Parts: sequence; structure tokens; C-alpha cells
Amino acid sequence: MKPFKIRIPKEKITDLRRRLEKMRWPDSIDADDWGSGVPLNYLKELVDYWKDEYGWFAQQELLNSFAHYKSVVDGFGIHFIHERSSDPDALPLLLIHGWPGSFWEMQRIIPMLTTPDKYGADPSDAFHVVVPSLPGYGFSDRPAKHGMNGPFIASLFEKLMKQLGYSKFVAQGGDWGATVATWLGLHHPASLTAIHLNYIPGSYRPYVESNDTLSESEQEFLKHREEWYQKEGGYAHIQATKPQTLAYALNDSPAGLAAWIVEKFQGWSDCDGNVENRFSKDELLTNISIYWFTETFHSSARLYQEALKAPVHMSKGMRVEVPGFVACFPKEDPMAPRDWTERGYNIQRWTHLPSGGHFAAWEEPELLAKDLRESLRSFRNKA
Repeated sequence: MKPFKIRIPKEKITDLRRRLEKMRWPDSIDADDWGSGVPLNYLKELVDYWKDEYGWFAQQELLNSFAHYKSVVDGFGIHFIHERSSDPDALPLLLIHGWPGSFWEMQRIIPMLTTPDKYGADPSDAFHVVVPSLPGYGFSDRPAKHGMNGPFIASLFEKLMKQLGYSKFVAQGGDWGATVATWLGLHHPASLTAIHLNYIPGSYRPYVESNDTLSESEQEFLKHREEWYQKEGGYAHIQATKPQTLAYALNDSPAGLAAWIVEKFQGWSDCDGNVENRFSKDELLTNISIYWFTETFHSSARLYQEALKAPVHMSKGMRVEVPGFVACFPKEDPMAPRDWTERGYNIQRWTHLPSGGHFAAWEEPELLAKDLRESLRSFRNKA
């Protein structure tokens, strides 16, 4: 395990600007309409800012204000942030991001968790926070063979936490983070104090007896989920089936990569249609730049293909028995209802929050941090 600093060579910045300057723009029938994807006018505005005003080195300095490390686990290099609280009895917390995010998603919430007293919260509710980059994302290694799926990542992260001296910890996540946290609960329950989710894995299927009757909320959810994937799930289908084909374009065109990613930040966040109600251009472009400079679009998208081989489908008697807590944000969609979730999880608390969407730690860090503190307070003397 070694300290790690993010250092992007100047020539990569020059190459990025050159590519942005040479972007060949398509036409558009309605240059301001998000209905067909990212509008032409907004993407031109974002690309111009990236090219002419955005300063990577200032953002790099901000990124490096956190304590970064790289460690080798079972021969695989994992990048992570490790911010310890000054309270030696703080609860260890593994925060796991998803797609199309990165460890950068957690930049607002980390200090709220490590130093709660600075945010008006009880200082005894502190956490030691570990934020890894998923394999194939950011500064973690890119997998060189098949098999890097949810259960395998869970195993790597459990071993990473043990390397850090945490024999028991809490796992928290949304998106892929929720999937990895679920597999931690299924395969490594002895290492977990609890799991806390702000999303229920998209592949989750509890065991249902053939003679069981689904509740009205369960039936509505299953219908809505199918409708949502028909309308919004094209990205997931291509990333799960033909990620290599898509990679040629998005590994070569920074504007194309920006469009593919920013569409989800606009569509999945609680932003009232304006993505910059939630995320500044600098924040959006820092996340996109992490993908661009590390050339990890393909390796990140390939997780969808790997997940097809290891979905969270629960057989009879299969259940996450570790205490589970769910923070339900109103713009997270599709979000499973409590009764469907309780078929496979030991849910202790289900909190409906007033605002926020898919990127909960980024959009509403105060709400998520508060729910984590309240949910896990009773476990502190058991860690």
C-alpha cells in the first residue's frame, strides 16, 4: 500500500484541447431539446468551457487534497481515498460509487462523515471513510480478463478493508455500489456491521414462491421498471452487450464521452431539467476528465457485461441477513419498494428523503450523511 498522487501530464491536456477544437458537430432538429439526448447547444457550451476555461490542474489540486492510496489486492491494483476521523472509535465506512460516477462523487460528503462536529452534528457520529475506485474505473487497474463482476469486486474490497485494519465495517452505495454492498452482505457477512443503500440493485430478484401473491406496490414497480428500461435503458443494453464497439468512439472523442456521461447526470438527478442546478461545469468536467485521462470508459462500461453473468438473483433461502438501511431519494428511478426489497434484505430502516436523485452523495450530501449517522448510531459500540 502506497500513497498516491494524481498527476496528469501536460501533453495529455494539450491533446485533449486539440481534440475538442477539431470536434465535427452533427446537425440537430431542436438544438435545445433533451428528448433525443444531450442538446447540441448545451454540449457546444460545455465543450467550449472545457476547451477554453476549465482548468484541470486546479481541479487536480483539489482532488489531491484528499488522502489517496493504491494497494495491490490479489494481484490487482486498487486506487482509494482513505480519510480517517480524529476519533479513534469512529465507525469504518466503505463508500462505493457507481457509473457514470467516480470517487469524485464523494467529495462533498467525506468531510461531513469524518468531522461531523464541523457540520453541526454529534462528534461521536464520526466515520473513518474509505472510497475506492471500482476496478476499471479511474485510477484503479483495468481488468485484463473476464470475471470482474459484483461478487469478485466485493471480495477485493473486503480484503482491502482488512489490509487497512478494519475487521468489521459498514458498506454504503448506490448504483454499482449498491450491488457490491449487497454481495458483501451475501458473501462476507462476518466482516460487515451493516449495509446502507440509496438504490436497490437493478438486477435484484428475490426468491418468490410460485404461490406467493405480489403486493400492489410490487406489481406497480415491476411494470414501471420494465417501462423505464424500454424508454431509458438503451445505454445499459449496449454496455452489457457490445461495450467494445462503443468504446472506439468514446475513447477517441472527448465531446462524445462528455455527451454520453452528462446525459445521465441531467436525466438521473433532481435538477428540474437543468443539470447545472445540481452540478457545476467544473464538477461535471472533472468527473468526465477522470474517465478521459485514464481511458477507462470501456473498462467501466464492461462491468455491465460482466454483471449479466452474476446478477443479484436470490435462490430459496438466499438473503442478506446483515442489518440493512435504505435512504430513498425521490428522483431515484426505478426504485424498488420496501416490501419487494424486504424479501431479500434484513431492512431495519427505510427513510424517504425530500429531495435528491441518483447521485445522492453528490446532490444531497447533508441528507445522506444525516441518514447514515442516525441509521448506524446504535452499531458504534459493536464495530
